[in-house]
Amino acid sequence: MEPPDDPRARWNRKHADAVGSGTAPTDPSSFLTANDALLPTSGRAVDVAGGTGRHALWLAARGLDVTLVDVSDTACAEATRRAIDTGVSLDVVRADLSRDPLPAGPWDVIVVTHWLDRDVWSRLPAELAPSGTLLLCQATVSNLDRHDRPPRHFLLEDGEVAQLADRFTAADAALEVIALEEGWTDEDRHEARLVLRRAAG
Repeated sequence: MEPPDDPRARWNRKHADAVGSGTAPTDPSSFLTANDALLPTSGRAVDVAGGTGRHALWLAARGLDVTLVDVSDTACAEATRRAIDTGVSLDVVRADLSRDPLPAGPWDVIVVTHWLDRDVWSRLPAELAPSGTLLLCQATVSNLDRHDRPPRHFLLEDGEVAQLADRFTAADAALEVIALEEGWTDEDRHEARLVLRRAAG
C-alpha cells in the first residue's frame, strides 16, 4: 500500500508506467461523451485530477478554455505534450487539491472522474458559473466484487452519490440534478455518476 502522505510520488509512478507502456487512456470516457449535448462549446472548464488529459483535450477541442489540474508532474507533462501535438490550447496546473486551492472560477464546466476527495467535491458546486455544469464520476464499493482496484479508501459507498446530490441541492436552491446513475458500466466498473447544473442568472 502506498504511503498516504505522498500522492505526487504515487501518481508519478502510476502515470509513468501507463505512458511508458502505452496504456494511458487517450479517448474521453463514455460518461463525458454521453453528456455531450449538455456541455457548452465555449466558456471555461476545469478538469480536476485530469491526469494525462483525456477529458481536458476533448473539452478544449469543443472550443472551451480548459484548465487541467493534477498532482502528478508526469501527468501534467504528458497532457502538455498531447495538447501541443493535437494543436489545442490547454492550461496545465500542477497542484495537490487536498492542500492547494482549485484555480479561481467561476467555471462553466467542472469534470471529476475516477478521483475522490470528499472535501474537494463538497466545494465544487460553489465554483460553478450560472448555467454551469458539474460532472462527477467515481467507482463505488460494489466495484470490489469484480476488481481489487481502486482500493477501498478511494471508493464511494453504494448510494452515497445520491445522498451527496441531496445535500448539494438542499444547500443551494440554484442547483438541479440533471442525471444520477449508479451501476455497472460498459467498461465493467461499478460507478456512481452525477451531473448537476446551476440555474442561469
